[in-house]
Amino acid sequence: MFGLRSDGRKLKTLGPFFRVIPHVMKERSDAHVYYTQDLPLRYLDEYIDKKEKEGIRISYMNIIYAALVRLLAEKPALNRFVMDGRTYARHGITISLAIKKEMTEEIEETTLKIPFTGSENIFEVKEKLDNAIAKNKDLAAENNTDKLAKFLSPIPSWLFKLVVNILMFLDKHGMMPKAVIEASPFHTSAFLTNVGSLGIDAIYHHIYNFGTTGVFLAMGKKKKSYIYEDDNIVQEKTISLAWVADERICDGFYYATALKSFYRYMKKPELLENNIEPKEDIR
Repeated sequence: MFGLRSDGRKLKTLGPFFRVIPHVMKERSDAHVYYTQDLPLRYLDEYIDKKEKEGIRISYMNIIYAALVRLLAEKPALNRFVMDGRTYARHGITISLAIKKEMTEEIEETTLKIPFTGSENIFEVKEKLDNAIAKNKDLAAENNTDKLAKFLSPIPSWLFKLVVNILMFLDKHGMMPKAVIEASPFHTSAFLTNVGSLGIDAIYHHIYNFGTTGVFLAMGKKKKSYIYEDDNIVQEKTISLAWVADERICDGFYYATALKSFYRYMKKPELLENNIEPKEDIR
């Protein structure tokens, strides 16, 4: 209450513009910005081949997931969120990920939320990610998100609406139980989905008004694209990355430098092999 939350610290020294826009754009759906990046795969393929010769299996998902963790650690304003007109610096880094237990229409997907300190290198991120996916691929497995959804699903619609409204009220005023925040995939630094595994190109996925997600990143399928590079237009094997972000948490220049940093990691994934000290949000 009064700006206190278990999952974040209220920022008090924001500039006038960023004090105003959360009251003008009250919901995340008001503040979506979109960006698409065609990512040449030759850099990732070279890195994957190199690691395979060293006996280490790395996937595109491992590299992109690790780069996203690194980006949130180095650009802490991306890890902010807005609630009830106030802007918060999130405690820790979490990334949510939707997976299918089986590639059939009958089996529903489940959602993981994996915590990170931000100091992890690509191999540590890969281990956490691969272990979480393997554990949750089991049809009998239930994570905290599944348990919460299973608990709420039998509630009649009229009562369910009331429960959701109560939860949103508690969230708005900093009174949401910590256990619910930890189980909710919507209370996360970023959401990542690999729709390429479904055989389709990247999509722009909305950021949920419920919760605190600030960034949604979608990976598309492999394709051939024309890329402008070194004053030449060349055809490359690529995947598209579609970003949707909350423009209330930082300015366009900050987002642009963040996306350039992300692309740098895509061209040189070996930069992710070192551990780092995460930067603090100094506001």
